[in-house]
Amino acid sequence: MKKFIQTIKDIWSIDELKTKILLTLGLMAVYRFMAQVTLPGIDPQQLTVLGDKTSDGLLGLLSAFTGGAFSRASIMALGIMPYISASIVVQLMGIAVPYLQKLQKDGESGRNKINQITRWLTIGITIVQGGAYLTSLPSLGIPAEAYLLGQGGMFWISSMILLTAGTVFAMWLGERITEKGIGNGISLLIMIGIIARFPAAFMQEFTSKYAAGSGGFMMILLEIIVWLLIILASILLVTAVRKIAVQYARRTVVGSIDDAQGARQYIPLKLNSAGVMPIIFAQAIMFVPGLIARNSDGTVQTIFNALSDFNGWGYNILFCVLIIVFSYFYTAITIPTNKMAEDLKKSGGFIPGVRPGVETSEKLDSILSKITLPGSIFLALLAVFPAIVVHFGVQQNWAMFYGGTSLIIMVGVAIDTIQQINSYLLNRHYDGLMKTGTKRRGTI
Repeated sequence: MKKFIQTIKDIWSIDELKTKILLTLGLMAVYRFMAQVTLPGIDPQQLTVLGDKTSDGLLGLLSAFTGGAFSRASIMALGIMPYISASIVVQLMGIAVPYLQKLQKDGESGRNKINQITRWLTIGITIVQGGAYLTSLPSLGIPAEAYLLGQGGMFWISSMILLTAGTVFAMWLGERITEKGIGNGISLLIMIGIIARFPAAFMQEFTSKYAAGSGGFMMILLEIIVWLLIILASILLVTAVRKIAVQYARRTVVGSIDDAQGARQYIPLKLNSAGVMPIIFAQAIMFVPGLIARNSDGTVQTIFNALSDFNGWGYNILFCVLIIVFSYFYTAITIPTNKMAEDLKKSGGFIPGVRPGVETSEKLDSILSKITLPGSIFLALLAVFPAIVVHFGVQQNWAMFYGGTSLIIMVGVAIDTIQQINSYLLNRHYDGLMKTGTKRRGTI
């Protein structure tokens, strides 16, 4: 504990790092404050039913990503999700659209243009999703008397403007955090929204265990132990890599031998190269059975109702299959093994026993395919684990923290942020957060 406290003191002794952390915390606080502001014209006292209907299932997940703003009919109800959707669309279009491919190769100017395209697409997606959200509010339980000024054109126009402005503002906050704060701003906004629900979810579980007389303290303790083990498994999944040994030929530089080029190095291939994207893609597809069930009847409705049950076996088996499929798909489009092989060849490197060029590309692709299978299965199991613990009596809101998108996002963002803080500490000759907290000797 003393070493940890010393590390915290070292962090606050670096003025630049302290400023970045305070700025990040301040912008996240602004985001959380804005998430509490209800759309004008809606009585916040009438939103109890909306909160109940969006407390679990897929709507519960959307509410979690927005920190509960979705279930409060807030001006930040759509949160940062339209920006995430736009980023995914632009990334996928970059595979097939030559113009975007050219921009990707244009360096900083190309990235700026891609960011601008993403922002405009975000506004378009927000308008579509905002209209769908406002249309669905009555069906989600908001009574007619909750609309203080009616549901006419003025309410729609003002609400659409505010929902769009809320998403654009969230996007701006995320970009400012990334640029001037610490960590990835967009991911931090999602994480802070998820964490915002943690205290209420835990207290609900704590109360239910004591009120029902179903184990009390011992059951809570067991659940916490299992939760910590799942966090450990998530960390292993996020950080696990397969190291591919690479040898660089020695080269003569200014009459001498460049020993650094003769050293053995590694290409790290992640066990889960796709991150959380397969779960997001799979969940988007899993909205379809529910839509089909609402517009059908008889046997078809029964089948698709089963496939839209968040805690049902049919839903989770199909969910697992889709995650595995999308893991391969997203890994294939984001890890260019042919470009890696070409860059390795240009730099004079090679994998021992493998010819540079095409054979190296095939070797990397083969290894990546083999490690993606256990990685995708592990990811799928983590994704459906919340549904598993629900069958053992865990409350739905608390079960959300036992895996799935929420936990993997929190673990990934936490690791990324800690690594950035560590880089500042190590540059100033301090040990990082994951090591002892003493100063290192030496001068800068």
